[in-house]
Amino acid sequence: MLPVNGRVAALALALAVSSVPVSAQTDYYNTDAGRPLTVEDAYPTERYAFELQIAPLRLERTEGGIYQWGIEPEIAYGIFPRTHIEIGAPLSYVDVGGGRRRSGLAGLELSVLHNLNAETSIPALGIAGGVLLPVGGLGPDKAYFSTKGIATRTLTWARFHLNGEYTFGESVAAVPAGASSAGRAEVGRWLAGLAADKTFPLRSTLVGAEVFARQPLESDEAVAWNVATGIRYQLTPYFNVDGGLGKQLSGDDRSWFFTFGLSRAFSIRSLFPIR
Repeated sequence: MLPVNGRVAALALALAVSSVPVSAQTDYYNTDAGRPLTVEDAYPTERYAFELQIAPLRLERTEGGIYQWGIEPEIAYGIFPRTHIEIGAPLSYVDVGGGRRRSGLAGLELSVLHNLNAETSIPALGIAGGVLLPVGGLGPDKAYFSTKGIATRTLTWARFHLNGEYTFGESVAAVPAGASSAGRAEVGRWLAGLAADKTFPLRSTLVGAEVFARQPLESDEAVAWNVATGIRYQLTPYFNVDGGLGKQLSGDDRSWFFTFGLSRAFSIRSLFPIR
């Protein structure tokens, strides 16, 4: 029998060989929704690879002085060729003023993204579907299903992304006067947006900007136009960091928002097919 130190070393070695980093030298330009921009590209996580969003933070301040913090840890897995599945658990903390605060889980998100084609004479196209489940104290009252179409076009000097998303389900009632919906799961009826980004390969850096419109699910709210800019930087072959800053130009909140995230790409050797 191995001594204690030997067993510990053997266990560490087993873990090291069973979970190995994937080649992610170009991962900094594969953008996800919210990392750092809302508009994403048409490419999923590589097959058999995991991407873990470790600390995706969003801070928002409305014109009324309400601060909302959101953290949404999530993990994606490349389950099929050009296809990944993803699960996320958004957590929300809101300071509504007057010493009042609210916090909790704002739903459970499940989604799938499939890339239809590589870029040729036509853009790369992707389709996505998701569901936000009624989980947690700040989650929605019912499940909401959504579908999204994505197009990505790469030119020599920049990439362009077009997103269109629609959410199915009944509209929710307007928030009563004097009440607040701050912190509750954000669900839109539809979203349409355009983004452009530029990569600097020698610096492993991507910078981008976007404009998008979102129609809230509340029956009485107007379309909210937003602009944002962001940067994504590859710290190591397996870690990426991103940050963004944006402004809601119309709608009821007219908020400023800031995002920050750290992601880790890896794979588990035992999930690879045996050849």
